[in-house]
Amino acid sequence: MKLTALLTWSENQYSDLPWRRNRSLYRTLVSEIMLQQTTVTTVRNHFERFLARFPDLPSLAQASEEELTVAWKGLGYYRRARSLKKIAEAIYRDHGGVFPDNRAALMEIPGIGPYTASALIGIGMDLPALAVDANLERVIARLYRLPFEKGPKLQTEIQRRFEAGQIFVTDLSYRALNEALMDLGRTFCQARKASCELCPLKVECQAFESGDPLNWPKSKPAGSAAPVAHELHLLRVIVQKNDSILVYRKGSDEWLAGQYEVPTFILSSTDPQLSQYPRLTTDLSPGFSFNTGITKYKIKNSVLVLDEGEFKKLPFPAASEWRSVQAEDSNFSTATLKALGKLAKSEPLLPMD
Repeated sequence: MKLTALLTWSENQYSDLPWRRNRSLYRTLVSEIMLQQTTVTTVRNHFERFLARFPDLPSLAQASEEELTVAWKGLGYYRRARSLKKIAEAIYRDHGGVFPDNRAALMEIPGIGPYTASALIGIGMDLPALAVDANLERVIARLYRLPFEKGPKLQTEIQRRFEAGQIFVTDLSYRALNEALMDLGRTFCQARKASCELCPLKVECQAFESGDPLNWPKSKPAGSAAPVAHELHLLRVIVQKNDSILVYRKGSDEWLAGQYEVPTFILSSTDPQLSQYPRLTTDLSPGFSFNTGITKYKIKNSVLVLDEGEFKKLPFPAASEWRSVQAEDSNFSTATLKALGKLAKSEPLLPMD
């Protein structure tokens, strides 16, 4: 397969991505963890700021949880940040700060799975490896019309063929190859749109030749169960004292662990198993509402402003503390910031700038 045109196209279009400049194994690790479940645009806006705070493995390994969550803010899915720190701790503690140089050893580190290990080898070390994410899975399935449903079986087959020397045997840079295939999957070879006429590999793509690129990779049969989206109604309580508000810090087993959130109650939920917040039955009348979402929950957030005495009558179990709304390091949750922002429009006594 002629790959030079693909690599040239990728380099010309996307060499400005910050994690592709000054490549190192550490920068590769950070970018790959960030890019999981997050768009390139979002990571691009936060990558250098995070690296300025944690420029190397020792600084990240020794960071406190609060320092980490503050630096990660805006990237979402905070369990990735905690996983990244655990990886840094293990490499710093168990390997003298040096990344193992083979896939098996990398995968012995908690938090590094098959994909991240392959990314560190193929992209970070520029050695033969394919980091098969959703983009590579789709691109390769179309290039070779692999007759498998998208998912673990297809990814395993791609790795098997690669290791057997049946696909992508080249003396070109495997770093550049992985990056170019990712770029192709994000742009011309998307899940619901294939711009084949613009693709550098169209001449050699079997799905393009067959005229049905969107049918590859194979989808799950019609009728497969869709994820259940639960409705959730939360009450967010704002208690003010001068320029401070009452908040509590989310626990390690909760959503947005390590962040500060105003006291929150479940008013109703279609998920009877949900235990993130205490439940409350009340006839109190919230002032306003706004919508958010997290994982499988569609959330209506109702906001209620109470004084300290009124709040103490509510059965809120978590330890709370006063935090200034002006503190740059306060690390408020997104829902808390939205509640405060809406309140600030109607309550000018609450300083927000």
